[in-house]
Amino acid sequence: MRIGILTGGGDCPGLNPAIRGFVLSAVSRGHEIFGFLNGWSGMAEGVYRKITIPDVEDIVIHGGTMLGTGRFNPFKKGKEADLQRVLDNIKRFELDAVVALGGEDTLGVAHRLFDEHGIPTVGVPKTMDNDLAATDFTFGFDSAVSVATDCIDRLRDTAKSHNRVMVVEVMGRHAGWVALYAGISGGADWITLPEVDLDLDEICAHLLKVRARGKNFSIVVASEGTVLPKVDDAPRELDNFGHEILGERRVGETLAREIEHRTQIETRFAVLGHVVRGGAPSVFDRVLASRLGVKAAELVENREFGKMSALQGNRIVAVDLKEAVASLKTVPLELYAEVKGLFAY
Repeated sequence: MRIGILTGGGDCPGLNPAIRGFVLSAVSRGHEIFGFLNGWSGMAEGVYRKITIPDVEDIVIHGGTMLGTGRFNPFKKGKEADLQRVLDNIKRFELDAVVALGGEDTLGVAHRLFDEHGIPTVGVPKTMDNDLAATDFTFGFDSAVSVATDCIDRLRDTAKSHNRVMVVEVMGRHAGWVALYAGISGGADWITLPEVDLDLDEICAHLLKVRARGKNFSIVVASEGTVLPKVDDAPRELDNFGHEILGERRVGETLAREIEHRTQIETRFAVLGHVVRGGAPSVFDRVLASRLGVKAAELVENREFGKMSALQGNRIVAVDLKEAVASLKTVPLELYAEVKGLFAY
């Protein structure tokens, strides 16, 4: 079989191990692999490289993606010619299957190609946000949380030295998984999430309580998607998939300003941003990504298209792409309520 593979959306650790797992498994079955560069734009433009086993043998240790990535959307309204170019190139290269590694947007394209145009697609779940449905974890998440936790550990030292509150803003878009896990593992005094209404009075009362019992510093971990009163009505720029660019909202900066004003405690903020996307993948992500890549090759071999490899419990299974992209997997309120027990002292 002739198989096209691409990585789309934001980069994250684990993409290279997943590519490696897929290529090693697919080539051993006698298949020919075409790597399309820079996401769906590479498929539209016909820009590719042939991938063989020597190309992937050593990439398990590397972050990023050997194929490049991007947020090109062939289904963007008014850009029908882009979709036609993708369809034409799938036919031109005589591809028997297309394997897409990505999150809700990239896999949403793969699902629509399969569902609306009969293209044989398979998905592999990648997102540091961990917000894809039908899989317990996505690769990239564990690595991002590990980096964020390390940054929090370092920021604690300066917060303690200067008797400050430190607000640490992390990525996550509309799901607060990164903030939740980094906040727990970093020993935060409070965590704000997109899923939970922001109560500044409650946060500040707790920080004052912490200060009153003798702790001279505090850490607040804030998801970039935290809903801010009076700020979220302002129109903002959208990306190619219709998502607002959250960096413009300045969540960490706004929270720090409000906390300092209300508590009179010196407060600073740090935006971790893209720092957490880079670097070598964690052991968990290397193993998970490799297993998901191998499963994707199995799905192609068995012609189980319109599917995504997924982690459920300890097993790697096949799920429908439709199920995976139907809705975001957000933090359940009962889980946040459980975590709030850490702030109850």
